[in-house]
Amino acid sequence: MSFNRRAVLLCLSALAGCSLAPAYKTPVIDEPAAYKGSAVNWQPAQPADNKPRGDWWKSYQDATLDGLIVKLDAANADLAIAVANFDRATAYAAQARADYFPTITGGAFSTRNRQSDNRALRNRSQPSVYGDNAVGLMANYEVDLWGRVRNYVKAGEAGAQAAAADLESVHLSLRAELANDYLELRTLDAQAKLLALEIGDYQKALKLTEDRFKGGIDSDLDVSRARVQLETAQAKVSELAASRAEYEHAIATLVGESASGFSIAPEVVDIQLPVIPLGVPADLLQRRPDISAAERRLAAANARIGVAKAAFFPTVDLSAAAGYESTYQAAWLTAPNLFWMIGPNALMTIFDAGRRQAVVDQAEATFRVNGAQYRSTVLHAFQEVEDNLSLLNDLTEESVSLKEAVKDTNRALDIAMTRYKEGVANYLDVVVAEAAAQQVQLDELNLRGRRLQASVNLIRALGGGWNAEQATASK
Repeated sequence: MSFNRRAVLLCLSALAGCSLAPAYKTPVIDEPAAYKGSAVNWQPAQPADNKPRGDWWKSYQDATLDGLIVKLDAANADLAIAVANFDRATAYAAQARADYFPTITGGAFSTRNRQSDNRALRNRSQPSVYGDNAVGLMANYEVDLWGRVRNYVKAGEAGAQAAAADLESVHLSLRAELANDYLELRTLDAQAKLLALEIGDYQKALKLTEDRFKGGIDSDLDVSRARVQLETAQAKVSELAASRAEYEHAIATLVGESASGFSIAPEVVDIQLPVIPLGVPADLLQRRPDISAAERRLAAANARIGVAKAAFFPTVDLSAAAGYESTYQAAWLTAPNLFWMIGPNALMTIFDAGRRQAVVDQAEATFRVNGAQYRSTVLHAFQEVEDNLSLLNDLTEESVSLKEAVKDTNRALDIAMTRYKEGVANYLDVVVAEAAAQQVQLDELNLRGRRLQASVNLIRALGGGWNAEQATASK
């Protein structure tokens, strides 16, 4: 090999490692040293999709919820869309990787041709009618001198990783939505049971006032008050049933079943509030798939800048072709009919009225957009965690006061009923005491449901569940 050829090959090898994409760095975001709602320090968050998210819903220890999650994973329509989007992104990445290899095509033809008798430069020894038969292969390979192919592949792979994170984000959101709907449904079941007990008490109270009225002890006004109280409570039964049906229908859609044929048997379930290991918030926050998706899209946008800049330089291809061609079909595939060609070619745009620069400007603007979206996603993640931490803390304090209020209103109701039976007070005192007791008990049930849902939202804000080692470490 001559010196000139060796020099050319060395230059091509050096250029093949060139990339015009900017050096990629994830944006630096100022992060607090600790959650405001927790005194535990934590480290900066980084995407970590490879870490197990855990079956966080099992911490609520409800077999029905576990079964519904299994159905959701198997049949949810929105999840199927996310899976298809992920498959599409991985196929796009596979298309990009195919450019690493040469493209080989094959072809053959057999034609019968007639030339004009009055053609230019006619050679009378050539026949006017002749056959042309050919078969061969052609290969083409782009020499990636400016990193166009490599950046194209990087963008495709980063897009596939973003799609995988999107899939996990949809999965997490759907599971959290299902858990919230189920917990609200069970809260309504508890309210329905409380209402049934109250209706029973109101029926006894109405019977008591009617008996006392017949005995001349109570007035007709007391009987009317007792009857209104009972009828008002009975009217709430239908309202609770309508609300419960809506949540049941929503759950049916989430698990991929028709609302018409789906039902969950009413049951009062004592669902315990899980202990969330806040001692490792950074490790949990790393799992937020939306952060990972935003970061991967930023990396893809960075690679596309390199693809756009490569258009300013010539595209160098290595081409080769070989085959057989003959005017006669007989002895077609013989050595004298062999043809071949091999060699490089280069193509470069000289003038395009600023089109390539506009493409570069667009790619750089897209990168800035994705950078701002990444920053926004991280900041919103911090906010969601803080919001739910604060909500859980406030609701916990409120629950302590409500428990005492339940005891106090029940004691006041007992006193009012005793005074009424003894003839010291009228039935209005009983009505007021019963209304207060009912409202406080209802508030306590609602508060419990809100605390359970806030715990789900906190887990969702933290990016999913945790494993046993993390829970142990937090303790």
